[in-house]
Amino acid sequence: MEAFTIFLSKSLLGWLAIQVCLALVFLFYLRLSKRSSLADEQLPKTAVILCLRGADPFLPECLRSLLTQNYPQYTLKLVVDSQTDPAWQIAHDTISQLGATNVDISYLRVIRHNCSLKCSALLQVFAELDDTYEVVAFVDADTVVHPDWLRELVSPLSHPKVGATTGNRWYIPTGKYWGSVVRYAGNVSTVVQMFLFGIPWGGTLAIKTQLLRQTGILDMWGKALNEDLMMHKVLKKHGMQIKFVPSLMMLNREESDLLGLIDHLKRMFLYSRLYHPQWIAIVGDVISSILFPAITIVLLLASLWDEEWQTAALLFRSYSIYTLGLLLLMLTLEIGVRPVILNQGQSVTKLSIGTILKMLIAIPLTQWVYGLALLTSLVRSTVKWRGVIYRVQGPWNIRLVEYQAYDFLDQPIDSKISL
Repeated sequence: MEAFTIFLSKSLLGWLAIQVCLALVFLFYLRLSKRSSLADEQLPKTAVILCLRGADPFLPECLRSLLTQNYPQYTLKLVVDSQTDPAWQIAHDTISQLGATNVDISYLRVIRHNCSLKCSALLQVFAELDDTYEVVAFVDADTVVHPDWLRELVSPLSHPKVGATTGNRWYIPTGKYWGSVVRYAGNVSTVVQMFLFGIPWGGTLAIKTQLLRQTGILDMWGKALNEDLMMHKVLKKHGMQIKFVPSLMMLNREESDLLGLIDHLKRMFLYSRLYHPQWIAIVGDVISSILFPAITIVLLLASLWDEEWQTAALLFRSYSIYTLGLLLLMLTLEIGVRPVILNQGQSVTKLSIGTILKMLIAIPLTQWVYGLALLTSLVRSTVKWRGVIYRVQGPWNIRLVEYQAYDFLDQPIDSKISL
């Protein structure tokens, strides 16, 4: 028992040390990287694609920010799920208010039954995209961008070995729902992991158009559930890199309740299992983050029950150091990312004592929520997303089994809750 306790304590603290080292690598890259921005005449003509189903909480702000980019030649390509979708009217109203002319809006005309709705929408845009567009950028409806977003995203593509560029999302640690705090805590780890593995995020992503046509990605979309995770493996195979752009850490102010977050995580883990090139590493990371602390707590309680005070003290000390270490790591990453957010003209929330305490409580809660989501995703064969149901029998064996147009009644009661 004593030997195992010592081994467990060392494993727990060793895993903390590994996470600290990986986070420091990310922070050094964030701080040392310089912005690259091409002159207007050097920037290629770009299509920005936004696919919509439902009215996301900050959709009007998202659309306004995309239609007022500091970029010479670009067109926003909007594909709305249907003309009865609440996003349809919001999009038309926003375009009309701005008097924007650099936008094409259409509804999803062909609903493919062997891929996701988003992949159907992307293929619809590409079927109509002319050859003058050298770059395609992707963005999600929960992303409110700054004026130089597209310029900063596209500029690194001038390097011949860079095939795609990407940013990542950053949540706020405040919110009235525990799901928001748990999502923040989990995303802190996810951002570092995606940076290290070179995994793109579809919410801020640009790729050279010729690569999409030459590498077969378009054909893959025609039978896939997810559009971005596969890119790393495909581009690497063709000798191209995906560059993470540090200035494109995009702030997300949406809320999430715990049940909604668990459903979201189930989908994300399933997408990763199907398309992530380092899926086993993700499983190992989640298991290590859950197994070591969980066993420590169980043994601690058993030691207290058996009145083995010395063993209990060692376990309590190790678990406390581990948890407080993770809290300090979160705060360090928060402080490291804040200059990027402030440079975008965004305001950041002050960290009160109450917020820090919620972050501390969220650490063990995050471990259990993520563990539950991972376990259920391993046996999951169906996906439900915004009222649409898919049956999944493999990465390239997807079947749309239930579809209906999105309705105003499907919108959450709380207008700030993520869809």
